[in-house]
Amino acid sequence: MTDSESFLETVETENQTPLSRLGSSKSLYAATEGDIDAEPVLRATADAEYAAWQTFAGWADDETNDDVREAFETTAAEEEGHYETVLEELGTEADDFEPGETPALHDSLRERTETVERLGGFVGRTLASDRSKDQVVGFFVGDADPQTASLFREFGDDLDDQLERALTLLEAVCESDEDWDRAEDAASGAIEAAYGEYVEVLEGMGANPKPVC
Repeated sequence: MTDSESFLETVETENQTPLSRLGSSKSLYAATEGDIDAEPVLRATADAEYAAWQTFAGWADDETNDDVREAFETTAAEEEGHYETVLEELGTEADDFEPGETPALHDSLRERTETVERLGGFVGRTLASDRSKDQVVGFFVGDADPQTASLFREFGDDLDDQLERALTLLEAVCESDEDWDRAEDAASGAIEAAYGEYVEVLEGMGANPKPVC
């Protein structure tokens, strides 16, 4: 029987390459389609936060496990707060901001209908988002904007809490090795969706998705 610690270790090991590349400087280049400046970075971040808010709110609406539903509601509220904070940084009202297309990661997550798979996807999404968030922090540090960098570090702290939340719930709902396997497939699927879009965008711009060593 797997536990959450070995589950997390397996997911990170099996997805080492895509997670590493999603945590490279090229992830920001892909997210902004090559326009790495403060406003495009904030807009890309707002898109991601909005998509996460909608995903978790949607899951909460039809979740039958009370503890899991509460976790999804909490996460949705955190992501809504992140979204509103980023809009404040942009100086934009919510009514005036039109989010871009839903990221492939969240299209993948929204296809999950079972609790075990959703929690697995939750873990995969959090691992991928944690890597990309580090690049946003690094950008604002390099842009001599420590206040905004600190803001995104706080977002990263929320991701840490979300990961712990998801792993604790997986321990509660996984009753067999098969459940853990389905959760692992969902986690890897979420990471693969994010990485696939990263590769597609970079190759579309004529860039090599592999990081420059």
